[in-house]
Amino acid sequence: MRNVYITSFFIIMSFTAVLAQTYTTPNTGVDWTLADIAAASAQTISVSGDEYTLLENLVISENDKLRIDTDATVLFEQDILITVFGEFDVTATDTQFLALDASVPYEGFRFEEFSVINIQNATIKNGGGLRVLTEDFTINNSIISENVEGGATTSAVISLSRGEPQITNNQITFNELPAIGSAANSEVSATISGNNIEGNNSSDSNRPQINMGTTSATVPLQIIDNTIIGDPAYMQVGGISISNFVGGSINAIISGNLIKDNRYGITILGGNATVEISQNVIEDNNIQDNPGIGGSGININSTTNDLEITVFLNEIRRNLWGITLQDQSSINLGDDMGNIGGNTFSENGNNDVLYALFNNTPNTISALHNCWIEDGDVTLEDAELVIFHEVDDTSLGEVLFDPVSCDVAGVNESLLQSISLYPNPATQAINITSEKTIDTISIINANGAVVLEKEITATNAQIDFNLPSGLYFVVLKSNDAEAVKKLIVQ
Repeated sequence: MRNVYITSFFIIMSFTAVLAQTYTTPNTGVDWTLADIAAASAQTISVSGDEYTLLENLVISENDKLRIDTDATVLFEQDILITVFGEFDVTATDTQFLALDASVPYEGFRFEEFSVINIQNATIKNGGGLRVLTEDFTINNSIISENVEGGATTSAVISLSRGEPQITNNQITFNELPAIGSAANSEVSATISGNNIEGNNSSDSNRPQINMGTTSATVPLQIIDNTIIGDPAYMQVGGISISNFVGGSINAIISGNLIKDNRYGITILGGNATVEISQNVIEDNNIQDNPGIGGSGININSTTNDLEITVFLNEIRRNLWGITLQDQSSINLGDDMGNIGGNTFSENGNNDVLYALFNNTPNTISALHNCWIEDGDVTLEDAELVIFHEVDDTSLGEVLFDPVSCDVAGVNESLLQSISLYPNPATQAINITSEKTIDTISIINANGAVVLEKEITATNAQIDFNLPSGLYFVVLKSNDAEAVKKLIVQ
């Protein structure tokens, strides 16, 4: 019996050793390349030209760096993981991180707290995602596609934990998990900008493609100028969600995105939220076709009335609901104190009834200067037909929507293309040139308030200002058209 025990013990230990094989860089401050690691440990990386096969787990120690600055293909054996405590710097024109066998995924990447991560121009496929525990993380101009659930991450293919990570100009498509996420109790104020996000969460769990928790109270989470397209085959997948269920705060800007073909467009859940939602096109978020559990272009749901949700210059079309408010939620869709409104609604409805705005709260909602029915001369009576509030149910709060206006809604593409605005980012002034005469220029802050307005009647102008740093909108009007451009003030 003792011999059997000893034999079993060695079998178990040998199997564990195989699973645990790892090469760790020596933590001596060395700037490593893949070729350097292959030379130091042939059992870790094998080399064939510019193709490197990772045969065991790799750990980059705290004082070391892995640098990939020449084009390379890195192939991973099954279940292999790269863990970084130091630096991971990928700057080549084309770096590919792929499974050796696409049907047998690798574990992925784990970037520990205080590591420094810069990934440019990379393709990351058929792995288990990126677990980002560091504050210092950038991924740009990369392809993150066809990664699987159950690897380095379990919540999103790019799973964030803290700080101000930068996720810009990437293709994040057809992954089993949501594209980008953060934990409910983490303060993450990422910049998520210029990405094409499509068909993620193919496991079809009840999660959106961008699924964020709490943020910094002082630095906003920025979700700007992305395309977020759902796959109608996955009916439980939403567009963007930001949630506060742990007593933290939400500070966010959601601007300039195309959000289409998801279960819902944007949802803000929980209190203590300051959010700007502006210049988004939110269309056809109705794929589940169940108005009882989804389908809103924008949904605000909070048990407290401590929200500052400012919504302006959005185009909201063909969702099951336009905007829905629940419990004690509040929202500002336009007022006479700065928020220009200018939201356009069209064909949002279900069961043969149009719902541009459903105020299912006891709160009075300001919603002035909006275009409630696109492509028409909208009267107050027309607007009343698509707004559900106190008039329809006396237990609900009133929606103040007089005056209605379709003048501000939309962008004149011809005028927009004729305009140059520079420098951008700017500090104290911008120059504007246009092929057409511009009559007035307005600058609007993140709350929708006009902070500067000037008549110029010219094709060239310099506009001086003294404004806090942040995101602004420059509204340019000619005698027969209007255009809006974003401005970053540093």
